[in-house]
Amino acid sequence: MTKTAERTTTRIETHLKSHPNTPTEMVKEMLSATFDVICEVALSGREHFDSELYVAAVSQYFLTVGRASLLDFLDTPYWVPRPGEIKGRFAVKTMHKMVKDAIEARKAMMTNQEEKADDLLDYMMKAVDTETGKKMNPKDLLHNMQFFIVAGHETTALTLAWGLYLLANDQEAQEKARNEATNILGMGENARAATAEDIAKAPYIEQVLQETMRLYPPVGFLARKAKKADQLYDREIKPGDTVFINIYSLHRHQDLWDNPNEFEPNNFVKEKVEARNKFQHVPFGAGPRICVGASFAMMQAQIILMTILSKFKFTPESFEPTPIMQMTIRPEPGVYLKTTPL
Repeated sequence: MTKTAERTTTRIETHLKSHPNTPTEMVKEMLSATFDVICEVALSGREHFDSELYVAAVSQYFLTVGRASLLDFLDTPYWVPRPGEIKGRFAVKTMHKMVKDAIEARKAMMTNQEEKADDLLDYMMKAVDTETGKKMNPKDLLHNMQFFIVAGHETTALTLAWGLYLLANDQEAQEKARNEATNILGMGENARAATAEDIAKAPYIEQVLQETMRLYPPVGFLARKAKKADQLYDREIKPGDTVFINIYSLHRHQDLWDNPNEFEPNNFVKEKVEARNKFQHVPFGAGPRICVGASFAMMQAQIILMTILSKFKFTPESFEPTPIMQMTIRPEPGVYLKTTPL
């Protein structure tokens, strides 16, 4: 994560030198950064990936396969094709091909008794179900790895892009976050990249990220099956019914938050967090199906944001991005910011 943060600031610096009067598009930059992290952790590198093609396929996936269909709301069986599945087949094939090539290369390496990698794929290939003694079959391995890569980089990248947008529009908050970062890392050319040990010393930067995920949750809604009968106002919920939870609305509900549409990182000071219901803010979900990568995502977001703020100042461009609800909440047409080296 630290190395990725270093490469990210270098890429931004290169962009500024070659396009001095052009704003930086932060969604693209953050997608590249988080994709870098996930490939290193999952596959010890991205040599089997054309990153631009893969990221484009992910975007197409969320526009097609990843969108909720009316058939989902009607509880239509999953074997009935959704319209988005047909439109998104090429995107899925593109992503599967790259992941499959990486898995096959690893299997060949293990057959040839070459040095084994210490990464997620290595652990997944060795994993044994303690109850059945079974290992993942090739399809399980492909689908689990594919899901981890997609879910593990898109959401964090969007949080970082939205966070930088919010800070660009609140110079006081940006300065407070920058002071916290530079007191630890140094400033400008003399700043080093953040490490895992640094993030505990930067509580305000964590507050910025938590508040960003309140306003623009990485996943805008969740679907859950009801385990038992319930009642929501005048609506009867039966066991087995699918319930869609609108996280975007929950996080901006006027009965739960003061000034719900305003960016206020102090919503996440320790005292306020402890005083409110734990299900009021659920950017990673909650309960037994809470996001398995929540701590991973927060760590990389804090490391990358700390490092970037110690190097650059951000100010808004003239237009406002529009949040578009897909499976994730994407800013359209992007987050374009004037970026000034410190």
